[in-house]
Amino acid sequence: MRYNLKFNMVNVANFEAIRNGQKTVETRAASKKYQNIKAGDILVLTCGKKKSLKKVKHVQIFKTIPALFKKYKVNVVMPGVKTVKEATAIYYSYPGYRKKIWLNCDGNKIVYK
Repeated sequence: MRYNLKFNMVNVANFEAIRNGQKTVETRAASKKYQNIKAGDILVLTCGKKKSLKKVKHVQIFKTIPALFKKYKVNVVMPGVKTVKEATAIYYSYPGYRKKIWLNCDGNKIVYK
């Protein structure tokens, strides 16, 4: 199955980090839109007019942000971010994210989650 994941232009650095393999773990709230993503699915990433296709290698649901960072280093999920505290503040800056479950699609060097 194919899923569209859009990046706002303010997040172009994240989009490019996924395209070039620097960012190998992407998280999305496990809302209805994303909760059915599974290994083998294709993600169509778009940012402005740029597009990239990535195959999902692994999906895991984390009930909390700390649980996510027990498995993954912060800089793999958020390149340039150094601490769990800083990453948590970024997540909480997104509207409604405190109440949502985290969906993690873990990829290797060429895969977007």
